[in-house]
Amino acid sequence: MIEKITEIVHQSLDVKCRFFAAHTADVGRVARTIAESLKAGGRIYLFGNGGSASDAQHIAAEFINRFSFDHPPIPALALTTDTSVLTSISNDSAFLHVFSRQIAAFGRRGDVAVGISTSGSSPNVIEGIKQAKQLRMTTVGLLGKDGGQLAALVDHALIVPSNSTARVQEVHIMIGHIICELVEHELYGSIQP
Repeated sequence: MIEKITEIVHQSLDVKCRFFAAHTADVGRVARTIAESLKAGGRIYLFGNGGSASDAQHIAAEFINRFSFDHPPIPALALTTDTSVLTSISNDSAFLHVFSRQIAAFGRRGDVAVGISTSGSSPNVIEGIKQAKQLRMTTVGLLGKDGGQLAALVDHALIVPSNSTARVQEVHIMIGHIICELVEHELYGSIQP
């Protein structure tokens, strides 16, 4: 088991190093874009399936509550949490529309939509991003593999170079944490210890 644990840790570190070697500036641009949207009264909407749904909820919670230090709540919403909305749309229309309908209801020009998909090709995430683009929202993709169909749709594609869902998700949550910390700093001053 020790050998397997060591192998997994090295794989995770390798994927993180390869991603950040190529995309550190891109992560910074996304954080700045989100901060600018928030300063202008915008909101952040995050969505994905399975583990990516959990990541959407995790990142939204960090924004709303706090990440590094206490500050006023940052308006972020995970579109994965309202079971009545999710099951209603899935039952009456199609699971394909669970995110796009919510974006249509709440999204405004200048808001930011963050679609999370380890394959880059989740149909309901694609539909959510398409709806966000119709509303002239800024779109961000936390993606894996080769970025899938979402890579060409979003304004900012952060593609983790791995075919392993677990390794991609590990980098996605690190990206989310970094963005939270940078946005806090941009909005509320120096990062506190």
